Amino acid sequence: MPVGLGSGPVQVPEDLRYSSEHEWARLDGDTVRVGITDFAQDALGDVVFVQLPETGTHVGQGGMIGEVESTKSVSEIYAPVAGEVVAVNTALADTPELLNSDPYGSGWICELRADDPGTVGGLLDAAAYTQLTAE
Repeated sequence: MPVGLGSGPVQVPEDLRYSSEHEWARLDGDTVRVGITDFAQDALGDVVFVQLPETGTHVGQGGMIGEVESTKSVSEIYAPVAGEVVAVNTALADTPELLNSDPYGSGWICELRADDPGTVGGLLDAAAYTQLTAE
């Protein structure tokens, strides 16, 4: 398992799919929950602000859905699949550090109604993402 920049090994849950831009995707029916990976939050450092997408916005695969500002930098968040934003994690407005403390749980960013839910299967699996982050 790769070692991150911070404390300990980076977590890569087996049940998720990953983009090469370090977003994760969890498919539930035709809805895809999206967040940034443990590797990404570790590289960013302490997150201080999250710009969320607006519900009702349609985004193409790879399109920008928001930004994360940390003490180190500002990074864009990209949609791992095409779809309509149907929910956003408003808790991040008051507690953006959830991206650091729980990137795969309470630190999720948004949910998309996927144009084609099958595209999630074309994303990286945990093994491929682990290999990508080790390079």
